[in-house]
Amino acid sequence: MSQSTDPDHFFQTTSTSRASTFFTDLNSNSIEETNRKALKSKNDHGKPIKLPSKLLAITTDPTNNGRVFIAESAGTVRRVVLEVGETPLPHSLASILANPVANLRPIQTGEKSHIYRGPAAPVTCVALSPDARTVFAGCWDKSIWSWHTATRAARRKYTAHTDFVKTVRCVRIGADDLLISAGADACIIVWNAATGAKLHTLKGHTRGVQDLRVDPVTDAPEALAVTIFSAGSDREIRRWRVGGALAGEIDGSLPIIAHETSVYRLLFDADDDLWTASADGTVKCLVRDRGWTAETTLTHPDFVRDVVVDERGGWVVTACRDEEVRVWNRAVCGLVKPCSYILYSNNGSVSQTGELHHTFSGHYEEVTGLVLVGQVAVTVSIDGTIRQWSLTPDDLQKARWAQEEAKKGVVEEKQAPVEKPLMTEEEERELAELMDDSG
Repeated sequence: MSQSTDPDHFFQTTSTSRASTFFTDLNSNSIEETNRKALKSKNDHGKPIKLPSKLLAITTDPTNNGRVFIAESAGTVRRVVLEVGETPLPHSLASILANPVANLRPIQTGEKSHIYRGPAAPVTCVALSPDARTVFAGCWDKSIWSWHTATRAARRKYTAHTDFVKTVRCVRIGADDLLISAGADACIIVWNAATGAKLHTLKGHTRGVQDLRVDPVTDAPEALAVTIFSAGSDREIRRWRVGGALAGEIDGSLPIIAHETSVYRLLFDADDDLWTASADGTVKCLVRDRGWTAETTLTHPDFVRDVVVDERGGWVVTACRDEEVRVWNRAVCGLVKPCSYILYSNNGSVSQTGELHHTFSGHYEEVTGLVLVGQVAVTVSIDGTIRQWSLTPDDLQKARWAQEEAKKGVVEEKQAPVEKPLMTEEEERELAELMDDSG
């Protein structure tokens, strides 16, 4: 039996295979759903940048806030410019730092400045090395691919997983960069990024591992090991001590169980507390000082794929399978714990914990990834678009007003200019009298 080689065909099934479970669309074959998506696809909310295939993951460029790296179902990683501005030429990092002005050139919004090729299957995750000189991507072919960031030249390929790779991280420990990967085989593998040597294989999850996150409390330049949190489809969050010489689950640590089913994303905030996004339709804040118990729960109507925290504005932003991007108020000062800001609703009253502030609607397929660039939430989707949502107070208020007006069915129309009469009232009376006299 022949098999399609089109990478996008991985996402066009409603069976219960691993591929369809990863991105399910039960109504994809219905005429009504197709028409709905076709109509919604015409909107320009979030300044969409359209790419040629489905977008599965996103990460920021630590050397340039105007760029992101995208993992695509077509088997490519793409570096995309978000705003009109300037971007470094492909010189050495040292050259750029020595003379940044000389190494800048004008760019255009949506410019696809670099494409990294090689995989023949969907790329599901992307990460950069600590010095940003290497791009790493996990793939459905069970491998991790890497490229030189500036030249796009292929580098080492890491192969040891027995199922597709779902998440990758790269950390500096001592003088070495360690690549940490995990996937559907429920294994976490630690590699020497430079040599490609497999250093450790960590087992504990009973189902696939969805995400990895470095604990910021242990991430110090002089550290010989770091603590890694892993999130699994078995709903468990596990903690591991990882270094070049030794690696293993932290002694005496029990799995953190805060959700009913798969945990898709982990994120540490500025307080070093842990935010989680889950297939049970919730996002939770697990407080470190309280033994990782949930302080805040944000309830959604569908799977939640990703979460970021805007510390400056006091927002939590979530990406959901229902195509929506939601903005939530964080916990209120004095109600939970001290913090540096107070949140108010439109009428001046204090907002309650977990209050939904606004919903951005623009994507017409599942939202798969979310990053924060300054005070802009950048999202990617199965619909093949990158969208940007400003979280500044003025822009959020404008978005809320526009949404309210749209719900009311109010359409602002430009008033036609009032035409100046050809005759004055007195001239019109004289003309009327003349017409009467002529009769």
